[in-house]
Amino acid sequence: MKVQANRLDRGFYKYQKEFEDKALEVLRSGWYVLGKEVSSFEEEFASYVGSKYCVGLASGLDALWLAFKALGIGKGDEVIVQANTYIASVMGITINDATPVFCEPDEYYNIDADKIENLITDKTKAVLVVHLYGQASNMDKISKICKKHNLRLVEDCAQSHGSCFKGKMTGTFSDIGCFSFYPSKNLGAFGDAGAIVTDDLKIAEDMKMLRNYGSRVRYYNEVVGANSRLDELQAGLLRVRLNHLKELTDERLEIGERYLKGINNPRIELPKIREGADAVWHQFVIKCDDRDELIEYLKSKEIGTIIHYPIPPHLSEAYEYLGHKEGDYPITENYAKTVLSIPMYNEMTVEEQQYVIDALNAF
Repeated sequence: MKVQANRLDRGFYKYQKEFEDKALEVLRSGWYVLGKEVSSFEEEFASYVGSKYCVGLASGLDALWLAFKALGIGKGDEVIVQANTYIASVMGITINDATPVFCEPDEYYNIDADKIENLITDKTKAVLVVHLYGQASNMDKISKICKKHNLRLVEDCAQSHGSCFKGKMTGTFSDIGCFSFYPSKNLGAFGDAGAIVTDDLKIAEDMKMLRNYGSRVRYYNEVVGANSRLDELQAGLLRVRLNHLKELTDERLEIGERYLKGINNPRIELPKIREGADAVWHQFVIKCDDRDELIEYLKSKEIGTIIHYPIPPHLSEAYEYLGHKEGDYPITENYAKTVLSIPMYNEMTVEEQQYVIDALNAF
């Protein structure tokens, strides 16, 4: 049996007629940018998340860097962010000429809230929380720290659509929640797409200006903005998938539960779930000291895997100028050498899941 690390085609075929009908509806409408599909998706996604406003954007990275731009964070400012995140989280900070201050993760792969306060300086202006792999971070403690020190709070929810902390959805704890709808996400489009959510009307209006060349009125440009508009076709297709997101999430929860119960190998460490947090299993990440050997073994069984992520941002070539070296963040670096994402996708059959479980148990 061959089991890929991810399958996007099955997610299409599950709702094929709805997707095709919506695509034709948009194509036949004659309106392709910032029309009724975008505004409808913004209303529906804000309602789903529990925010007052949603602004559709071209990508998750745009959501991040435009969020910090809208908050006025730039040169000379520091933003605390976990060290083991995907590099886009850090790029959202540095595109604005602000400085990322890395914080080690906890045992749940999210930012260690107990380490944040020691990193705060007079230059610190914000904390960026990343709900990595689909599990909510420790938002009670992080929110209290930000209020105590008068810091802005931004959430990177690229992997946590539908994930909650104590019943409140990720993206709603902060000044701005940033989402990606890249095709592999739990709520995925059929190309690049993103959005922010907020309860602040001014932020929402500023984001709409920034996404459209810095213009509120056509050809009158207040600032240097971006071309970052969620297009009508992607918005329409996202509306279809959003309508099914609960059942899609429930399916991932079933797969995650089957993995947690079925995988039993002392060489493999299973993911932990924080009390009060939900995990929507964007990725199911195991930990293994013999990861390279495990990857080759699974490859021999035709089981695909992905490393999220092999090179921490602080050791990437892109951020050499920050002056970090190996050993600066040992927990992060250990994760980079030992974590492995096993197959996890909607419409994964029980037989495929059991084949993965049996292979891991036999390693």
